Amino acid sequence: MNHSQTATTELELVELDHWGMSSEANLLDESQVPSKDLAAVELSENDSVSEYRLTSESVPQEGVPAGKYYHFRWTSHTAYPDVTSSVYLYLPHGAEDAESVNLMICLDGLEYTGEKCRATTVLDNLVHTGEIPMTVGLFHNPGETGPGYPLMGGSTNRAVEYDTVSEDFARYLVEELFPFIRTKVRLTDDPKGRVICGFSSGGAGAFTAAFHRPDEFGNVISHCGSFINILGANNLPSMVRRTPRKPIRVWHQSGKRDLDIVYGNIPIANHDLDAALKYRRYDSMFVFGTGGHSLRHAGAVFPETLRWIFRDQVEDK
Repeated sequence: MNHSQTATTELELVELDHWGMSSEANLLDESQVPSKDLAAVELSENDSVSEYRLTSESVPQEGVPAGKYYHFRWTSHTAYPDVTSSVYLYLPHGAEDAESVNLMICLDGLEYTGEKCRATTVLDNLVHTGEIPMTVGLFHNPGETGPGYPLMGGSTNRAVEYDTVSEDFARYLVEELFPFIRTKVRLTDDPKGRVICGFSSGGAGAFTAAFHRPDEFGNVISHCGSFINILGANNLPSMVRRTPRKPIRVWHQSGKRDLDIVYGNIPIANHDLDAALKYRRYDSMFVFGTGGHSLRHAGAVFPETLRWIFRDQVEDK
């Protein structure tokens, strides 16, 4: 652990503009993939025809205090030496004084604080009503430099972090970011109190992190997870089948209009993962809808998803 960086990194209190935030991550590079795939991505991501809409639990409610939203810069010194990321930490009202807090990690973090999901408001509302335990949010954005997307082009470290089927990203979180979070709140040591969540490649990365380190991540949420052959995530269903069941609770989602591209078919890949999880009798939930490669469905059911993940950590309401 780099104690110096942990001690000197400063949190910047920032305003949270849900509607103005989005990530700059691009899935495909025009010079690397068939033109029909580019058209498929555009059609699937433009999910404006979807019937999914945010519920009242995803908008500010009268009498529910807002939390504090912090930004900090982090330069890796373990798994991705000298790669810097923008990271956001959200502390719901009362988190700093709580005896123990759960943790929700969202990969491609700005997508989750943005208009399609509004994850911080969901935390505010569900924590306030006691429907989930006190839970802080860590919204991680990919490293800004790196080898890019092998096979796909690009100039960030996203594919290396999220698509690689290794424990590197889990190690990065545990060895670097967890010690920093612990300087701000009393983070639970129970993996059942931690959920790692991601969209597309981030969904694959979330599952990979928990699969390799179930002692640290007891829950996974994957939205349109790219369990396809970008950097080997297509192997995850087979890995699940061939490995004794691990203590991980998994909620994942895809839809009929999700992507079918040169690297694989994401709806089929998620059905394959679902079958593997059921084969090994995981505590899992697969929700297959009508949407495309977007967070619209995810945002509509995000409150319900968090209640399902933490359902045995709260009193019956």
